[in-house]
Amino acid sequence: MLQNLDKYEIILASNSPRRKELLQRLGIQFKVRTLLGIDESYPENLKGDEIVKYISKKKAEAYRSTMLDNELIITADTIVMLGDEVLGKPHSEEEAIDVLRKLSGHTHQVMTGIMVQTVNRMEGMAVTTDVTFMNLLEEDIEYYVKSFLPYDKAGGYGIQEWIGMIAVENIRGSYWNVMGLPVHQLYKMLLTF
Repeated sequence: MLQNLDKYEIILASNSPRRKELLQRLGIQFKVRTLLGIDESYPENLKGDEIVKYISKKKAEAYRSTMLDNELIITADTIVMLGDEVLGKPHSEEEAIDVLRKLSGHTHQVMTGIMVQTVNRMEGMAVTTDVTFMNLLEEDIEYYVKSFLPYDKAGGYGIQEWIGMIAVENIRGSYWNVMGLPVHQLYKMLLTF
């Protein structure tokens, strides 16, 4: 399984506990390395998956100057979109409640951009999953936000948590993508390195 990666030290360039868990589940030995202060802004003219491709590449480029010859670095970025609106990580209880109210009764897209790089090669992709929420009760939204503190999650929720169990009516695409790392697609990409 992925013997082609034996010559590399795999680096996950992410603080996300979910990405770390998912990469571990693939059975890949890796280290986590993060740089502080990477600018995650993007040009306003970018739409949809162009945003996550741009940011994951920007994150990858931040590591280029410190890469060693034997390293393979994985960067990623996830956003949630409702129509044309990007729903980022909420910064307060009020923001988190507002975001979940917007998602209630609607289908939104979760998009993750992945960039895999060595000193000689950089390859990326974006994956989109459609997620439909039922109409949520106000008390359910407030319970989730107060009990699970979803401030580190794009779109203000974690599908693997309580809200995912009660809110998700339908999902089209990768469940793992909604958690933050489309491991099936990443595995296919790693097979070619």
